[in-house]
Amino acid sequence: MERYAESVDRHYGNGEVITKIFKGFDLADKNINSLTVDDLSPVDEFHTRGKQSTLEVAELVDLKPTDHVLDVGCGLGGSARHLAEHYKCSVFGIDLTEEYISAGTKLTELVGLSDRVELRQGNALQIPYENNQFDTVWTEHVQMNIADKNGFYSELARVLKPGGHLLFHDVFLGALASPHYPVPWAEDESLSSLVTESEARMIMEGVGFKIDHWEVKVKESIEYFRKGLSLMETDGPPPLGIHLLMGLNAKEKLRNYCLNLIESRVTVALGAVRKST
Repeated sequence: MERYAESVDRHYGNGEVITKIFKGFDLADKNINSLTVDDLSPVDEFHTRGKQSTLEVAELVDLKPTDHVLDVGCGLGGSARHLAEHYKCSVFGIDLTEEYISAGTKLTELVGLSDRVELRQGNALQIPYENNQFDTVWTEHVQMNIADKNGFYSELARVLKPGGHLLFHDVFLGALASPHYPVPWAEDESLSSLVTESEARMIMEGVGFKIDHWEVKVKESIEYFRKGLSLMETDGPPPLGIHLLMGLNAKEKLRNYCLNLIESRVTVALGAVRKST
C-alpha cells in the first residue's frame, strides 16, 4: 500500500508545479500581488469542467459560515478556496501529494484566505482528523486512484457528523471495462481503480450513507473537453490550465478521457449523500 501511494504521489507531483503556475501568471499578465480566486481557477480546479462543476456541487447543500468542511483529495485547493470565499466557511483540505499541498498553501496565502483554508498532506484512507468533526465532506476525482473503496467511504463517513453530507464529483467505470490510457488520473491501468456507478452507490450505502442526489454529467463533460481540445489545437495551450499539472502528454490524456466518455468506457457523476443520524 505504501509503495502504491508513492506511485500516485509521483504521478501527480513533478517538482515543477508552482514554477509552472508562476510562469503562467507572467504569460497571462497576472500580478501575483493582486490575485483573486477566479484568477486561479483555470489551473487549480483540477477536475472535469473546472469551476462550473464546483459551483454545481456546492449548490447541492446549504453551506453556512459556521460550517467546517473537509476537502479530501484537495489538490491545489481550488475548490476549498472557492467554498471559503463564497460561503465564508472554514475549509480543511488533505491530499496525498505533498507538492500540491505546498503549492496550494502558497496560492491560498496569495489570495488572502489563510485564515479560512488549511491544507495538509494526508492519506484518504487514514484521514488525520477525529470522528464526527465535519459538517460537510467534499471530494472530487479522488477515488479513481483508490482500490479500497470501502475503506475510503468509511473514512469519509467517520469524520462526518451524523446527518452531514458527503458531496462528490467523480469518474466511474462505464459499460466497456477497458478505458484508453493515459488519462489525467493514471498513465496506465496500474494506477486506476475504477468501479461502476452502481458499485459505488452500493458501497456508499453499505457504510451508512443515504443517497439524496445523483446526477450524471457525461454529455456536459464531453462538450467541455471537445471545446478545450479544439481551442488548444487552434490557439495552443493557454498560459494557465490543468495541462500544467499533467506533464508533457497532457493533450493525449485529455483526448483519451474525452474518447472514454464518448465510447461509454467511463462516466462522470456528481451528487450528495447523507450520513445516517
